[in-house]
Amino acid sequence: MSSRKQEFVGSLMIFVCGALWGLIGPFIETLHSLGASPALSGFIRMFFAFLIMLAVTVWRCGFAALRLSRKAFISCLLLGIICQGMVNIFYNSAVPLAGIAISAVLMNTAPVFTMLASRVFFHERLTRQKVLALAVNVLGCIFASTGGNFDLATISLTGIILGALSGMGYGMTAIIGRVAGDETNPYVASTYSYLFAAIFLALYARPWSIPEIRRPSILLVGFLFALIPTAIAYLLYYTGLQYVRETSKVPVIATSEIAVAALAGVLFFGENLNAIHLMGIALVFFSIVMMSRHHA
Repeated sequence: MSSRKQEFVGSLMIFVCGALWGLIGPFIETLHSLGASPALSGFIRMFFAFLIMLAVTVWRCGFAALRLSRKAFISCLLLGIICQGMVNIFYNSAVPLAGIAISAVLMNTAPVFTMLASRVFFHERLTRQKVLALAVNVLGCIFASTGGNFDLATISLTGIILGALSGMGYGMTAIIGRVAGDETNPYVASTYSYLFAAIFLALYARPWSIPEIRRPSILLVGFLFALIPTAIAYLLYYTGLQYVRETSKVPVIATSEIAVAALAGVLFFGENLNAIHLMGIALVFFSIVMMSRHHA
């Protein structure tokens, strides 16, 4: 496969992954309506994702693939604790304080952190086109998430800080994920990251003391949550990372999540999209094209 075709395939994988992430909102809302707390939802998601990926990894790669080098172990540990466990806590805690729309915007400041980290760790150039694409992307995320409606009186400083921290943790996924992918395959990296995230969230949420965890409806929705926008999505993400040459491009391409999340709100919850919402979605897709064509 030529390098140009690899770049396209990798970008497409990241794009589809972002689209699947756009379904996270409906799953969270459904679990909440069934009585699951944010912490419990996060634990169930990571625990089932670990079981799914463990089965897939053993089936495809065998038990021998589960052996990790020291560097791979540390990378997967950081992926699980920072990019999965802590991001779940920060984001799920920000939503009640800052609101869904503002939290989504803050989460999707991730490309800023990834671009800066890529400059430090991978010495990637900050070109004029890349910075312009990032600016268009951030503006599109704001418009697509809020529709131009900002009620600052209802937003707490704590919520803003937690939302920004979720974006920072999410932004580091591309950095740490690339290192993990260089040391082991995406199946193994995903499996261990979910294991460490589940352990971290278990210590934080203490799910064994929460009676709702025994409800079959919560477990079923939690399993689908773990399968679709988690295990499948991150498998595409970690695989695509190995084909996209510049790490700073990855979170921008993955902001297809914002557009899908907005459309999911219309389809599942009867939310309305105004002209600013639609303009924001268009800007997000335009920024993805700009970033994807950087080396065309």
